[in-house]
Amino acid sequence: MKRIAIIGGGIAGLAAAYALEKRRRSGARLEYVLYESSPRLGGVISTERAGECLFEGGPDSFVSEKTWAADLCRELGLGEQLIASNDGERKTYIALSGKLIPMPDGLTFLVPTKILPVFSSPLFSMSTKLRIAREWYRPPSAATEDESVASFIARHYGDEMVERLADPLLSGIFGGESSQLSARAVLPRLVEMEAKYGSLGRGMLATKIKTKKMPSGPAPRSIFTSLRDGMQSLVDVLESAINPASIRLSTPAQALNPLASGWTVSAGYSTDQFNSVIVATPTQVAADLLQHVSHDLDRELRGIPYTSSITVNLEFGNEVRAALPPGFGFLVPRSEGKSLMAATFVHNKFPFRAPKDVALLRCFIGGATAEKFLSAPDAAIVAAVLSDLAQLVGIKAPPGKTQITRWPRALAQYTVGHLERLMRIDAVVTQLPGLTLAGNGYRGIGIPDCIRSGTQAAERLAG
Repeated sequence: MKRIAIIGGGIAGLAAAYALEKRRRSGARLEYVLYESSPRLGGVISTERAGECLFEGGPDSFVSEKTWAADLCRELGLGEQLIASNDGERKTYIALSGKLIPMPDGLTFLVPTKILPVFSSPLFSMSTKLRIAREWYRPPSAATEDESVASFIARHYGDEMVERLADPLLSGIFGGESSQLSARAVLPRLVEMEAKYGSLGRGMLATKIKTKKMPSGPAPRSIFTSLRDGMQSLVDVLESAINPASIRLSTPAQALNPLASGWTVSAGYSTDQFNSVIVATPTQVAADLLQHVSHDLDRELRGIPYTSSITVNLEFGNEVRAALPPGFGFLVPRSEGKSLMAATFVHNKFPFRAPKDVALLRCFIGGATAEKFLSAPDAAIVAAVLSDLAQLVGIKAPPGKTQITRWPRALAQYTVGHLERLMRIDAVVTQLPGLTLAGNGYRGIGIPDCIRSGTQAAERLAG
């Protein structure tokens, strides 16, 4: 009988447990135990219903292009719950000098592919617009070493593009700064385009043309996909599909130690033996568990930093909804000096999450500002957010309902040299039979990436 321990009950650990449960039910001689330090499973995925509104405390959706999450939902019987974002209303604004400026058409992620909309937009100065035009003639070049996202984008489009677009956009995803994030880890497709085409604009356009020439397949996906009853639905169904006797809630693992043919897991007041271990925790927690096993692994895991974030859900009446601009929401560059990092107009992005006479906003505080507010009372956080909303979108009315979720050190930062660090981590782990790492600290921070990470870890160990 093969015994496998899973440390961490976030979405990666749950995906691993589900993969092992399927094998167990199909006749494989294995058993597993899932250790979770908190009293609930799901990690940062958290949904609350307040009347007719859904408040997402963590991620409100996942990127449709990465199919691992949607495929798992369908497998679990949640296919009819899958809901596409309302892309007909998709418009994003950038806060500039206290006003919201629409992102110009033709921007594919960070790359301008249409010159005229960019030139007519007040988002960029004339010098940046001319630089965008000249970028189309940039010759192919392959970087010899990793660099920051800020450096990479600045080489193509200048510092203003970094400040007004790249930094706020990536802050909304990673909660960190583009000057610290690795171009190779965060923007691998753009790095490849630079090597092949030189110009990112020409590379993106060539990719679009190639895609159009391919045989027609399924209809284009929406940018984002979610679940009608909230992201918590995925956690709940996963939990119900796992053997309840295998789940240990409120049971933090305290140490892992290798044996001649397996591992011991010390958790609570007991120690148990396993053939293999999947560590699906933040890398800092993994380092604490493995610090006496390998000093090299301990050092490399601690070298992956994390930032904190705070999500603030606010419900307003129809007057606010009617006064808000159309679109999905806005991003706030650091140069604006606001507490807010971004805000989503949930009633536009996912209309089913709010009644037609309600404005539902999800506001985000991240980075150093989030660290400052983590210990602040709820009233202080709401006051700071409302102050920014009043200045940026003119909201003066008090919210009817509020919900605040704090996530200390929850967002992994893929800093410069991240891929090289992963190679060193892999080299150490291969010398520790039966150990596998999973989670958002390695090769993707989104829900689909974490599902893939946990599933693949389970399949390797059970295989």
